Amino acid sequence: MDNTASDAPAKGQDASIAALIDHTILRPDTTDAGIRQVCSEARLYRFASVCVNPYWTALAAAELTGSPVKVCTVIGFPLGSNMTATKVAETCDAIRAGAQEVDMVLNIGELCGGNHDAVARDIRAVVEAAHSSRPRPAIVKVILETALLDESQKRAACRLAKLAGAEFVKTSTGFGPHGATVEDVSLLREAVGREMGVKASGGIRTLDDLKKMVSAGANRIGTSAGVKIIEATRV
Repeated sequence: MDNTASDAPAKGQDASIAALIDHTILRPDTTDAGIRQVCSEARLYRFASVCVNPYWTALAAAELTGSPVKVCTVIGFPLGSNMTATKVAETCDAIRAGAQEVDMVLNIGELCGGNHDAVARDIRAVVEAAHSSRPRPAIVKVILETALLDESQKRAACRLAKLAGAEFVKTSTGFGPHGATVEDVSLLREAVGREMGVKASGGIRTLDDLKKMVSAGANRIGTSAGVKIIEATRV
């Protein structure tokens, strides 16, 4: 990647839409060429971030040097049942490798079992690690995997994430039974209020999908269809 290239937004695109998108590549068969491609696309379209698996964080950071596009990675992904110490170590390693945002999967089993103290400790440990990390702090988005939760569990997860100091709640990993729904995004926004971000992720493939999620309360969108979406905004 030529890091001296211009990072001016591509002509004709809707920059406000691009700024909502975490350009995502989390497939298990992702290669270094795939990482370089999404980073190049993110620089061209000025997406909010590129979201990659932890192994690829350093490469993404190198590819995005000098760009306003942030590097995002996932923690405890996709099941959320890693030990908390593992999530913390993963968080610290990712930030040292260049991550500026981390999307952690909460402990879904403990949430479903009603052990809110365990869920709270898990989230808080990652938040504290991310916020105190060097060379820079990172923001935390807490993935709920809403397709596996009932309404009371979703509300509880939002409360726990907010109390732990996370910056966002996020609907889905993209590997669950289904991704974001308008109803879930609306519920999450109502549950966290205006103080936190809401990231809609999973199954968002078109500009119309994105607009529906934003109207429901999302202020960040995770999608692997970022290029298709932003091209649809061209005049």
